[in-house]
Amino acid sequence: MTGFLLRRLGHAVLMLFGVSVLLFVLQQAAPGEFVTEMRLNPQISAETLNALRSHYGLDQPLPTRYLRWLNSVAHGELGYSFAYNVPAAQLLWPRARNTLLLTIPALLISWFIAIPLGVLAANSKSGCINRLFGSSTSFFLAVPDVLLALLALMLALRTGWFPVGGMHSDAAAPSGMWRGFTDLAWHMALPVAVLVIATVSPLIRQIRSAVLEVLDSTFIRSAKGNGLGRLTLLFRHALPAAANPLVSLFGLSVALLLSMSFLTEVVMSWPGLGPLLLEATLARDLFVVLGAVMLSTVLLMIGNLLADVLLYTLDPRIRMQG
Repeated sequence: MTGFLLRRLGHAVLMLFGVSVLLFVLQQAAPGEFVTEMRLNPQISAETLNALRSHYGLDQPLPTRYLRWLNSVAHGELGYSFAYNVPAAQLLWPRARNTLLLTIPALLISWFIAIPLGVLAANSKSGCINRLFGSSTSFFLAVPDVLLALLALMLALRTGWFPVGGMHSDAAAPSGMWRGFTDLAWHMALPVAVLVIATVSPLIRQIRSAVLEVLDSTFIRSAKGNGLGRLTLLFRHALPAAANPLVSLFGLSVALLLSMSFLTEVVMSWPGLGPLLLEATLARDLFVVLGAVMLSTVLLMIGNLLADVLLYTLDPRIRMQG
């Protein structure tokens, strides 16, 4: 197990290094920088702009800037924000926590819904139930994620049942811990619902496909011949046999949720990584963009690592290969 984890961690470190180098190269190739727009202001002299470029290291070669950034990462700063004049980590860590407040509940709820529905859909190969599952999942797959977020926002505006944006109401903070928790849950309800609706349809389809493949196997037919009940056959035999592709799908669902979460946060004004990344990109705040993308990559790798550990635990063939 230790060797398996070390190999996976080594792959993760190499991937993070490659992503960081690629981001630096792309940022260098992109036109303009943080001080570019300041040149339009006649009150800012050329000497001041040159001093700012020198202060932030923008006048240095790309390898030198990259090594300075690695040194900053080693000290836990993740670079320096040009716009806010603080270490980028001070901006990114609270936003990453807010993003996880959406994605973790959405991930758990999506799988909690998708597993039984996918298994039951596999049990109904034909008939009205199968057509209902097929048409409903196709409909939600065809709806753009941004449209779901806009519809949820319109629901909040028209009905007043849910808050429009933010994480807390102004009156909730001084009212005690329980009041603050319920207020946070109330603000989370619509963004989490959007993520669940957009994620659950592809999960149901993949789970149905994996279980259908197992239902055609010999040992399932033998178990059926022994008189096992249908639900027992589906959930105690077919679902565990289909676990390998589903565990791999778990890692991919983390990536799907993260990408959708950024869009949902921007549309619904949730103070996560998404709005900060958009703001930093528009302002050409280099190190905040780098930090946000690197944090997203780390979260994705954690999801994949968790899926790998589950596969290692469930599948003895992987342990034998190790």
